[in-house]
Amino acid sequence: MSDPVAPEPRLVLVTGASRGLGYAVASALGARGDHVVALARTVGGLESLADAIEGAGGPTPTLVPVSLSDTAGLQRLGFALHERWGHLSLVVHCAAHAAPLAPAPHMADKDFDSSVEVNFKGTERLIVMMAPLLLARPGGRFVYAADSRAGQPFYGAYGATKAAAEALVRSWAAETVRLGPKVELFHPNPMPTALRGRFYPGEDNTTLPPCSAEAARMIETLGL
Repeated sequence: MSDPVAPEPRLVLVTGASRGLGYAVASALGARGDHVVALARTVGGLESLADAIEGAGGPTPTLVPVSLSDTAGLQRLGFALHERWGHLSLVVHCAAHAAPLAPAPHMADKDFDSSVEVNFKGTERLIVMMAPLLLARPGGRFVYAADSRAGQPFYGAYGATKAAAEALVRSWAAETVRLGPKVELFHPNPMPTALRGRFYPGEDNTTLPPCSAEAARMIETLGL
C-alpha cells in the first residue's frame, strides 16, 4: 500500500516581508507549511526571513528583492509565478512607505512622489498583476494592511496615499464579492516597527505588542 501523498503547500505572497508586520506574517505562514513568496527591497531582511522559516521547519521561501515602485520587476514576478505555479492562494500586502511628517505646504516633492509610487500606485500594480493568479485557484484571497491616518496633521503624504490605496482595495472588494478573489482589510494595532519609529522617534516601543502578536491576530481573525 503506497504512502499518502502530502498536500501541496499553499502559495502565498507577502509584501514588506523583510521587517515589521510583513516579516512576522511571512514567518508565521512559512513556519506552518505555506510556501512564501517574500517581496521586499531589503535583501538582508529577506535572507533573515528565510533562515527563520527554515529554522522552524517550513519550506524554503522564494525571495523577491523588488520594490512596489518597479513596474517591470512586478511584471516579471507575475510572469514567473504564472510559469512556475500558475496561481496564488493568498496575497498579504503589508509594504508601505513612510514619508517624513510635514505640514501640507512644505512636503518635499520627492517624499510625496515616493508615497504615491509605493503606497498608492504600488497597491494598484499589485492588484493588476496578481489578480489573475488569485483567480486561477478557487478560494484566492487578498489582504491589505490598512492604516487610517487620512486627515491627521502632518501625515499628508502618508495619510493621503494610504487612504487612496484603501479606497482602491475597498472598491475591488465590492467588485469581487460574487466571482472572487476574496478581498479583505486588516487594521493592525500599533507595533514597534521601523515605519512607526519614523513617526514617533521618542516613543517607548516596549509598551507596544510585538509584530508577531499582530500577525497572529491577523491570521486568526481572518482565518488565513
